[in-house]
Amino acid sequence: MGYKELYNEWLENPYFDEATKAELKAIADDEKEIEERFYMDLEFGTAGLRGIIGAGTNRMNIYTVRKATQGLANYIIQCGQQAKGVAIAYDSRRMSPEFADEAALCLAANGIKAYVFETLRPTPELSFAVRQLKCIAGINITASHNPPEYNGYKVYWEDGAQITPPHDSGIMSQVKAVTDYATVKTMDKSEAQKAGLYEVIGEAIDDAYMAELKKQVKNPDIIKEVQKDLTIVYTPLHGTGNIPARRVLKELGFENVYVVPQQELPDGEFPTVSYPNPEAAEAFELALDLAEEKNADLVLATDPDADRLGVYVKDGKTGEYHTLTGNMSGCLIGEYEISQTQAKQGLPEDGALIKTIVTTNMADAIAKHYNIQLIEVLTGFKFIGQQILGFENTGKGTYLFGFEESYGCLIGTHARDKDAIVATMALCEAAAYYKKQGKTLWDAMIDMYEKYGYYKDDVKSITMKGKEGLAKIAQIMETLRENTPDKIGSYNVLSARDYKKDTIKNLASGEVTPTGLPSSNVLYYDLSDDAWLCVRPSGTEPKVKFYYGIKGTSLADADEKSAALGKEVLDMIDKML
Repeated sequence: MGYKELYNEWLENPYFDEATKAELKAIADDEKEIEERFYMDLEFGTAGLRGIIGAGTNRMNIYTVRKATQGLANYIIQCGQQAKGVAIAYDSRRMSPEFADEAALCLAANGIKAYVFETLRPTPELSFAVRQLKCIAGINITASHNPPEYNGYKVYWEDGAQITPPHDSGIMSQVKAVTDYATVKTMDKSEAQKAGLYEVIGEAIDDAYMAELKKQVKNPDIIKEVQKDLTIVYTPLHGTGNIPARRVLKELGFENVYVVPQQELPDGEFPTVSYPNPEAAEAFELALDLAEEKNADLVLATDPDADRLGVYVKDGKTGEYHTLTGNMSGCLIGEYEISQTQAKQGLPEDGALIKTIVTTNMADAIAKHYNIQLIEVLTGFKFIGQQILGFENTGKGTYLFGFEESYGCLIGTHARDKDAIVATMALCEAAAYYKKQGKTLWDAMIDMYEKYGYYKDDVKSITMKGKEGLAKIAQIMETLRENTPDKIGSYNVLSARDYKKDTIKNLASGEVTPTGLPSSNVLYYDLSDDAWLCVRPSGTEPKVKFYYGIKGTSLADADEKSAALGKEVLDMIDKML
């Protein structure tokens, strides 16, 4: 059935409600918009769904949410695990509570109990709840840091991590097999509650989650000593972090915590930012104003579902606030956690630091310094969670820290996804630790550069929306895959990794070896002078991303080399299009 036939089907089928039909009638004269909404089904990928809210098969709406949930329910039943139930959380976005309920009632109609949070909660707490309640799966309604017109649907498995093989492909197949929306099951909420298939959860999980976070504190005595002298500015960017972040800092004793008032309350329109992403400088404008007023030591921002943490730290010498990339903050937290574990109890012989393939090579240097294992996984925190599960199942390997460049890390194993609440706690603790030594977090960062080298990593993105954009992204990947460059900018290409083909080719010798990682549409180039480039289409946005890193001899040298490589990469891609 073509897109126009599908459009007419939605207008005529009594299964779809009148509000949906009215929205579709309003675009009757916009052929391109009709095509965009119906030329494909919103793809259920390895992370679930993510798309623009609206009517149509290629949009986030109650029908696409029900369809995805029916597929998930079918897979759970196929596995014989329907007795375990599913935990459901949601963020502050438009339609998040409604989508959470639609998912819960579809599960209930399939005989699977849903545990639904009473109000919005952060992603890491959903991950924690899956394990705490011994559920078979979890659903989180969130589009993370996407613009306000988006929402999404993330699926977790019983280990608390987002779905990985074989469950991801199994669930995707079941979702794809649901072709008739009218066959999707649902039921009345009051009936589901009476049947014990819909349970509201909240405070008990909150308390248990907080208790787990506080177990990760390394130096409670130092916090008590300097808590009055450390000033923290925090913004939840209208999302889920406000209550849990403030609660954990208060319970640890931090007294001078100031929350940006304009961004404190949940709001799915994100009225103070165009893009609620703690990676963006715009997200910090109000927080930095407050930081100047309060003379803050550090400035923190969590994204709407509170799995990513953005950071600015004050330079005690100049008074300037420096931004920390996800690589910088991850290394800073990792160095603190690993060094303090070593000082307090010693490091285990099988200790491991885990990073993704697009994360800074400074992590490798840290692992080497502490004589611990460095494990590299594909992009996506679920693969870090998969490693933790492997440690548990085999009894070999001790998780010390894991992070990725996209502003996400995990301290402890209470969750199996990025946790910006525990990261907020840890970074404030680290700030207290260094403050007692007369240092700022910026001083600690410079100490790390001097110790390990001036690594600088960055990412460039090219956005290509719609059907035509997807084709161009595919063209870029195919051109690079079939024509490995000898040079990228001023750097020689030493080896090329193709994670889709599972090959690493040494360009000097021609030798080809396997990557050892699952198949993924990712290309990676090891370059001369400790530089690198990785190319991958985004799994959540209509973008192709170019991650790259260099190693300089100073901050200025690193900045110059990084800027040059970034420009050279974009010039190379521009010539392809």
